[in-house]
Amino acid sequence: MRSLTIAELSLGDSAEFRKTVSESDVYLFAGITGDLNPVHVDEEFAKTTPFGARVAHGPLTFSLCAGILGTELPGVGTVAVTNQVTYEAPVYIGDTIAVRVEITALDPQRNRCTASVTWRNQSGTQVASGVMVVKPPKVAVPV
Repeated sequence: MRSLTIAELSLGDSAEFRKTVSESDVYLFAGITGDLNPVHVDEEFAKTTPFGARVAHGPLTFSLCAGILGTELPGVGTVAVTNQVTYEAPVYIGDTIAVRVEITALDPQRNRCTASVTWRNQSGTQVASGVMVVKPPKVAVPV
């Protein structure tokens, strides 16, 4: 873990995280959110959909960037301001998702930075993309 202030960040700084989405992840996310849509939790139903199998919740995929932002770039003490994401392809149970965060703009006066985020599966297919604005810690948090 680390904690970077706006003064310690540079355009192009990046970090990546990989996670294989498990059946347990999908069921736990469904329980936490109350989204029991059968496309996520019912294999027989999901076979009848255009996906042909169960898919992970979009917000579950989106949330895979939280660990990077909150523990690595900018890191501990970071607070989200805005999030925008576009879902581009389904994420199936068993897919390994690589999330990449890159700093694309810095606003030292407002203590905010903008990051582009991409999510790709094990085949390299981009499954989602987005832009986030976060507030890094004003003072680095000891970690």
